Amino acid sequence: MDEQILAILKAKNALDEKTIAIVTDLVARGKTLEQAIVGGRYLPDQEFSKARAEAMGRPYIDLTERVIPKETLELIPQETQQTYQIVPTAFDGATLEVAMLDPNDFHAVEALEFLASERGWTLKIVVAPSTQILSILKKVKGLGADVATALAQAKGKYARKEATGEDAGKLEEVLKGAPVARMVSIIMRQAVEGGASDIHIEPIMGESRVRYRIDGVLRTSLTLPMYVHPAVVSRVKVLANLKIDETRVPQDGRITQEINGKKIDFRISTLPVVDNEKVVMRVLDTSVGAPTLQQLGYRKEHVALIAEQIKKSFGMFLVTGPTGSGKSTTLFAALSSLNAEGVNISTLEDPVEYYISGVNHSQIRPEIGYTFPAGLRALLRQDPNVIMVGEVRDRETAELAIHASLTGHLMFSTLHTNDVFGVVPRLMDMGIEPFLIAATINLGIAQRLARKICSGCKAVQEIEEKTIQKIMPEIARIPKRFFSGTLTSTGPFTFYHGTGCAKCGGSGYQGRVAIAELFEYTAQARKLIESGFTQEAFNKERDRQQAMSLREDALLKALEGFTTIEEVFRITQEVQEDV
Repeated sequence: MDEQILAILKAKNALDEKTIAIVTDLVARGKTLEQAIVGGRYLPDQEFSKARAEAMGRPYIDLTERVIPKETLELIPQETQQTYQIVPTAFDGATLEVAMLDPNDFHAVEALEFLASERGWTLKIVVAPSTQILSILKKVKGLGADVATALAQAKGKYARKEATGEDAGKLEEVLKGAPVARMVSIIMRQAVEGGASDIHIEPIMGESRVRYRIDGVLRTSLTLPMYVHPAVVSRVKVLANLKIDETRVPQDGRITQEINGKKIDFRISTLPVVDNEKVVMRVLDTSVGAPTLQQLGYRKEHVALIAEQIKKSFGMFLVTGPTGSGKSTTLFAALSSLNAEGVNISTLEDPVEYYISGVNHSQIRPEIGYTFPAGLRALLRQDPNVIMVGEVRDRETAELAIHASLTGHLMFSTLHTNDVFGVVPRLMDMGIEPFLIAATINLGIAQRLARKICSGCKAVQEIEEKTIQKIMPEIARIPKRFFSGTLTSTGPFTFYHGTGCAKCGGSGYQGRVAIAELFEYTAQARKLIESGFTQEAFNKERDRQQAMSLREDALLKALEGFTTIEEVFRITQEVQEDV
């Protein structure tokens, strides 16, 4: 079979004589042909699988383009799928199509043929790329299968305790609860592997529910029996060095673990709820550096404006948006471009999300009095050029930020407002005089994160005519300088969506892209601040700058195929009254 595959690849000029000799030598040393070719990066997985399918006389399929119904995946027992590394890919009522990791595994073929004959099905074996099969097997296995054994071991101990009314949270029992420790470890590892930003462990309807926030949306990944919930919460507390016997007040802590070779920080928050506790864990991969503005999805026009503004030697650079909108990530993307030997950059954060070599990161600790105001006072004595404060939360921090800007420091921070217009009123609400705001603020950014359409199942989407009519006036207001290629503000308009595939887990989305509204505080804008800064005056100045609103940037990104029109409505509904 190996010789046939090599002959096919040679005939297609996919491998030359020199590479074939290297691969043959690797096989002679004990590697499989796939390990030698794909593992050696001589060919991608898909090309090798196509050649193998041709050599075996079996059909080739690409699973990234397939949406496999849950009912189909459940036709073969999960234990059988994991044992023989097989995935049921289609079923029409009579024929069961199956992709196998090793199509030459005769034991697996025999097991499948026996299963099919018992149920009166015809078996059709196909060849698919190994990476795609393994990815689906991993998703199918999910948390449930990993936790099942641990849960079975824990059932006797914790179910009996519940029945006899004993305290399920006793330290001695929890520390000895190896099954519970394994469950918590699995939950944390799966969150990291799945790209989750947060883990929620909460009691609900007589169960303990585990949810992951992936691409900004919470998804239930596992439900556990209620009797094990106190022990799971206690285990998390033990890892975070929290008081496990204190269940009446919220607690905050931190867990640091190495998962898959990466140092991961979990920021822990517990909250008392009715007759129980809830745990939320923020997942921070400290091994990953801050992305660039381009990688976040910022337009070249916006990147150029930001680059121009951060060259200034003093003033405030403020990013606004709700929790989880990527504000800190944008700040660090801007800070990274300033990082140089001749620049002293210091940050105050809660928590520290990115570590940049050459930047002085400081974690605030309110419980010992090290707050944002206290830290900012200390930083001003550290001879800084650039200061980043995680958030301007109160008048004291705002006054110190203004003072730092007035005394020759470039200040980066975040605020909680709905849009750029809200930045100035928010600072005024904190008690900052308008003339001080006008003298210090350089640039305001409002940001959201929209889910990106999965590249594996992206397709044109039909939009209702009434929706098109609704958004046409908004698209017409987008400044012409932001349109490129064949896109115009007059149409025709083409929108896209993800149909769902193995790559995105059927959601149609994978990753996120920044939606941004930038406002430069020019001389004209500063005069507006001093004279009252009304919404009408702000809109006129934004139009004069040929800037886009959040809604307009989101609509243009939908037209460009980055996100869906549904995402546009979802993330901009609080800044668009008529949506």
